[in-house]
Amino acid sequence: MSKNRERVFDQMMEASAEDATETATQVAVKGEAAIKQEFITTKDAFHGFLDSEWQGSKGEKAAENDTLQEKKDPFVDEPESKKPKLDPEDVKKTEKQDKKRFRGRNKSRPHIKPTTYEEKRLCLSVIQKNGECKFGEKCIFYHDVAEYLANKPADIGECCYLYDTFGKCEYGLACRFAKAHTTADFKTMEKAELVEAYEGRTLVKNSLSKDLQYRLRKRSVIFKKSEEYLKTLSNNKNKKEQQGNGDVCTAEVSAEPKEEIQHVSTEEPLPTCPDVQPPVKTVGPLTDADVIKLRPCEKKKVDFQDKLYLAPLTTCGNLPFRRVCKRFGADITCGEMAMCTNLLQGHQSEWALLKRHESEDLFGVQVEGCFPDTMTRCAELISNYADVDFVDINSGCPIDLVYKKGGGCGLMTRTRKFEQIIKGMNYVLDVPITVKIRTGVQEKSSIAHKLIGEMKNWGVSMVTLHGRSREQRYTKLADWDYISTCAKLADPVPLFGNGDILSYEDAVKAKETGVSGVMIARGALIKPWIFTEIKESRHWDVSSSERLDILRDFTNFGLEHWGSDTRGVEKTRNFLLEWLSFMCRYIPVGLLERVPQKINERPPYYMGRNFLESLMASQNVDDWIRISEMLLGPVPKNFNFLPKHKANSYK
Repeated sequence: MSKNRERVFDQMMEASAEDATETATQVAVKGEAAIKQEFITTKDAFHGFLDSEWQGSKGEKAAENDTLQEKKDPFVDEPESKKPKLDPEDVKKTEKQDKKRFRGRNKSRPHIKPTTYEEKRLCLSVIQKNGECKFGEKCIFYHDVAEYLANKPADIGECCYLYDTFGKCEYGLACRFAKAHTTADFKTMEKAELVEAYEGRTLVKNSLSKDLQYRLRKRSVIFKKSEEYLKTLSNNKNKKEQQGNGDVCTAEVSAEPKEEIQHVSTEEPLPTCPDVQPPVKTVGPLTDADVIKLRPCEKKKVDFQDKLYLAPLTTCGNLPFRRVCKRFGADITCGEMAMCTNLLQGHQSEWALLKRHESEDLFGVQVEGCFPDTMTRCAELISNYADVDFVDINSGCPIDLVYKKGGGCGLMTRTRKFEQIIKGMNYVLDVPITVKIRTGVQEKSSIAHKLIGEMKNWGVSMVTLHGRSREQRYTKLADWDYISTCAKLADPVPLFGNGDILSYEDAVKAKETGVSGVMIARGALIKPWIFTEIKESRHWDVSSSERLDILRDFTNFGLEHWGSDTRGVEKTRNFLLEWLSFMCRYIPVGLLERVPQKINERPPYYMGRNFLESLMASQNVDDWIRISEMLLGPVPKNFNFLPKHKANSYK
């Protein structure tokens, strides 16, 4: 095996030496990272090395793949007919189309539910030992344990993370590591000491209860404070209409003598907090009912100053990933963007975005909406049924689905609605309100500086500014000069800057602009240890084995969060592959010609210091799947994956 590796490596180096001129040109290409010359290679040599090594170490797998391919294509297709010769101009047009960069989202990518990977599951009544199944003969799942085990996929490993950590695995025989905690007579074992240690602890909060879900679907949840605020909005609207009608009447009778009338404001003040009038009539001293409930002036205070903020990342910013970042020093974490209407309708998948692990000491949730009524009710719902330290309003989302409804970036151009949303949420919440915005909608028309001055009066506790407009997306660098200007305007309200931070040097430059802190998004996806680098002011050359350990921690957290049965394993694999589509952009410090790596520089084809490092540098989906198989076992036969963003991989 070692001789074969050396032979392939020598052939690769010879091929790269022959193409020295080509590789030298490749290094000089604009937008590519500067890597030491001895590590640079060509596309064919790079993938040839990976394929030969993988087949050498996984010969059986390669044979299985070949047989599967033969089964799929049992007959040899007829040869294609000869293509007609094209004119030189037509050839140039086709070449231009082929060279077109992949941008945007893979909207037509396959969406295979994890339930499809397991045709028939073990009934829940058998797993939880609840006795007879309530569905009786109509139940479509297995009740015979021996029959289920005969059709169950092979176990992935011999050790179960849930059993070793918590003393028991709630998935029992359905667990893909069931051998670790199953006796010969199909009974599940437990470790009494560990079970007792975790008894009574709530590791994950903010779960949606069945009772609340039922009441939300039946619309029987009462939003008392929201109705009070929304009533003031409707009253103000009616008064303005009456005032307009009154102006018309006075114009008609202008010939009559007019008396001087003092100007009276038509704006009805916000209702006072109901806690000012205690529910129990008292004379003199206050009762406990007055003291326990927080008043608006006594809202929870959060110190945002000089904190490292992990951005709310759609798809990749899940709870297991946030746990990984917390280990590396992230101070503030926030859940993925949740749609307020889906939360109010009791969608289980949307409420899952609000879940909080016990390790997240400073945690917030981000909500998106475009109307004051739904956003205010959603805020009251979160205040009553979730444990959070702050609530963030997403007014920076650039995707069309959100923007065209008036949400996300659309709120920045609808200041009247924006004001009503912030004031309404501020009225019903007892935690701070934060807002995430962009520089503007159009590239050459920044409006954030105008909004920040107004938001200070609306009651915002913190503002996060992404230094790009909606039109820009990621085509240009973030404008930190503009962020600096806005930071001065926001004072004394803290303002966090966001954009293009991939090293501690980038973070130091960002803090010099006068921001209160930095928010890190793509930088954390590419290398989650960036928080440690910033706090320790150093470049960390993380080895491939250390990165594999980080991925292993993520998979363990994923099995704990999504489950260790087939559905949970494949869901964990899917999120792991989405993360790897960003992590493959990382270039080890020891390979760089110039330190640090810039976030807008894509890595050229390079050979790592070992096979695993080279495998992790691949931007091919098939190689990411190989990494997932190291941690979660072989993929199912009907497995298919395509990353969310076109620019993250090629077919």
